[in-house]
Amino acid sequence: MEKEADLFYRQLPKVELHAHLNGSVSFQTIEKLIKRKPHLNIEHSMTAIGKGQRRTLDECFQVFKVIHKLVDTEEDLLLVATDVIREFAADGVKYLELRSTPREEKSTGLTKKGYVDTVLKSIQQCRKDGVDIDVRFLVAIDRRNGAEVAMETVKLAEEFMLSSDGLVVGLDLSGDPMVGHGKDLLPALQRAKNCGLKLSLHLSEVPSQLEESDLLLNLPPDRIGHGTFLHPEVGGSQSLVDKVVKSNIPLELCLTSNVKGQTVPFYSQHHFKYWYQLGHPSVICTDDKGVFCTDLSQEYQLAASTFGLSREAVWMLSQQAIDCIFAPETTKQQLRQTWTDLQPQVFK
Repeated sequence: MEKEADLFYRQLPKVELHAHLNGSVSFQTIEKLIKRKPHLNIEHSMTAIGKGQRRTLDECFQVFKVIHKLVDTEEDLLLVATDVIREFAADGVKYLELRSTPREEKSTGLTKKGYVDTVLKSIQQCRKDGVDIDVRFLVAIDRRNGAEVAMETVKLAEEFMLSSDGLVVGLDLSGDPMVGHGKDLLPALQRAKNCGLKLSLHLSEVPSQLEESDLLLNLPPDRIGHGTFLHPEVGGSQSLVDKVVKSNIPLELCLTSNVKGQTVPFYSQHHFKYWYQLGHPSVICTDDKGVFCTDLSQEYQLAASTFGLSREAVWMLSQQAIDCIFAPETTKQQLRQTWTDLQPQVFK
């Protein structure tokens, strides 16, 4: 039965909306990068959190720092982005929104513009090579870098939104939730929204962010990342839930990430259950498939086994994710057609 279920989840066409590029680097790609940079003395155990392991959120952010050392040139970035896209495609993902903070590395000559250019180049190359996946990009603001850099990032995203032929569709707000306050970033986020960039904001990722969540929900964002502590049962509030429901803001939910990062104690207590029972748009995502040693098929299987979802319910969950993507209506229609075409063989 296990085998059959596994095959069903692999064959299930899927949409991935919350995937940080550097956190999605697989074991195999890390291997290639380590070979390129032996002088760094980096080991696999420093770049991933294995089966049964837990880390504090702070330790998770330390892992990213190590990966950033391995990915500090355009050449590294091209390798990483191309491998990540191909791996998602191999896992049955038909539409992917990657996100990443543009970084500059003075020592290697990598610029923020060059960073985004390189990711877009890998998307275009995969498309040219016939990889069966539609990929878009969200430019990320790292909240740790403050208001001024946030505004610069928005301007960069704007520029690419206009010049990338639909590849750059939005903006992500992420980074260590314990650092900074959302209110300082409001002008940048407002500007992004005004110029037509879609917003996906990490929200209520840790407890005690009620005021910030409330402020950011007033924008409102187009999607919410995690939203772990929004509802009253975990210290959020009914008024936050009401705002999310009223504006019908989809949630990007990452089960393994939250359990391994210790913001949720057990899978059975994951807030997926709360929002799913409300009938609220909820999209299963990986967050960082490399760091957390998972993939989207496993995340769907985990949700199904933890919360007793039938195959039909899983199919619906995956299909309804199409409504939440940032690409235009024509893309949504093409994806719906893909789902319709694939349904008979997935359920055979």
